[in-house]
Amino acid sequence: MTMVSPVPAAAQRFIKFVNAAPTPFHAVHEAVQRLKDAGFERLSERDSWSLKAGGKYYTTRNQSSIIAFTIPDKLAQPTGISIVGCHTDSPRFIIKPVSRREKGGFAQVGVETYGGGLWATWMDRDLGVAGRVVLSGVGGAASDVFTTHLVIHREPILRMPTVAIHLDRTQNDSFKYNPETQQVPILALASSALNEPFASTPEGAKPDFASDPLDTTTFHHPILLHTIAQALTKELGEQVVPAQIHDFELSLFDVQPSTIGGALNEFIFSPRLDNLFSSYAAVEGLVNSVKTGAPSDGRVSMIALFDNEEVGSVSAYGAESNFIEATIERVSVALKADGESATEAYQRTLASSYLLSTDMGHALHPGFIDKHEENHRPLINAGPAIKTNRKQRYASTSNTTFLLRRIAKIGEVPLQEYEVRNDMACGSTIGPLVSKIGLRTVDIGCPQLSMHSIRETGGSKDMGYLIKLFETFFESFGTVDTLDVD
Repeated sequence: MTMVSPVPAAAQRFIKFVNAAPTPFHAVHEAVQRLKDAGFERLSERDSWSLKAGGKYYTTRNQSSIIAFTIPDKLAQPTGISIVGCHTDSPRFIIKPVSRREKGGFAQVGVETYGGGLWATWMDRDLGVAGRVVLSGVGGAASDVFTTHLVIHREPILRMPTVAIHLDRTQNDSFKYNPETQQVPILALASSALNEPFASTPEGAKPDFASDPLDTTTFHHPILLHTIAQALTKELGEQVVPAQIHDFELSLFDVQPSTIGGALNEFIFSPRLDNLFSSYAAVEGLVNSVKTGAPSDGRVSMIALFDNEEVGSVSAYGAESNFIEATIERVSVALKADGESATEAYQRTLASSYLLSTDMGHALHPGFIDKHEENHRPLINAGPAIKTNRKQRYASTSNTTFLLRRIAKIGEVPLQEYEVRNDMACGSTIGPLVSKIGLRTVDIGCPQLSMHSIRETGGSKDMGYLIKLFETFFESFGTVDTLDVD
């Protein structure tokens, strides 16, 4: 008789989250819904902030990055901020501003690679589109009123087909494709008869850059715009036509849902584990930590989920922007002691704060054992791994790591160790970038397989471990932060 292990509840909740979040925009949207359900209030960076004792707040940038935080019950001089940092983006293909292509009798959609993906894994997958669209005239508004809306089209409208083995016998020697010429997804047959019902401009017409700058209908295949308009019609509950679409940021995604897998339900098979796995755990950890009241250590608890980590974080809403720095400053000034200057409050708070930079890590692969250093081989479902690199690709130090170990002991969360081999290059993440502002930082991550593939593999138990670590961190860091160094 087959013994089926129960699926951890935290893993099941994550599956719902990641399936609803094919883009960073949707990931932030889903995070906002969970925070609002827990009583968090929205703050705009354009407004003055009035923070209250016991308050719970969040603010966003570009709809793709979010910072949320809680204020202690007693509105007094804080002893620092306990921060969990993650990122919302993943490697993917993004539709180009002018995507209309036609070749070999096929209507194709021009796409750009984003990040360092395992691009060959996108071949022969059923692909949908999702992202953010700028529309005019929604909700009965005038045609010169513009609004942005999120959209997901879950039908498999795009595909990047491989070439038959009979036509290229070397494929199994090197499964590699040119992303500019061989990974242009097909949308339909380039038949004028097929596209005629959707066409507002003749199929085959060239993009018209000299006409109305707000009219982009010639930039894309009519059938693509019609498909997006149909999806928006369902999302908004009112008729949307292609002429209302003036711009968009649309990404391709695998329409196959994430799922629990393995004979004993030990695995999560999913896209975007790197790094929605950590981002979801951060949201749930923060929410759980305040369900029974504010953290007992009197510190501000904060999560910061950034976009654009996969391309270097150098954007107005990436980890290297001023987003977290500005937020910490506004919080510290709002809670400063009587007679204390704003500068002094900010610098003191920064020096007393601590960042738990969390990004996924590399699990030991049974087919590639020698890719790991022999004493640093993290396993799936054995807890988060501490990442160390003396060349500062990770920001962990003995002092910051020790404090994390104390938290893990209180929460009864197992920890592992990861350090890259000397003869291999080391990746990096947001930790070193954010730590430059003066934040004590440790880098960690739950181990996974197939990082940056269209379908990755993580541990179903590790989600529970990570959430528990974050909860304990928010509730107890102030009680363990007793190591006097400087």
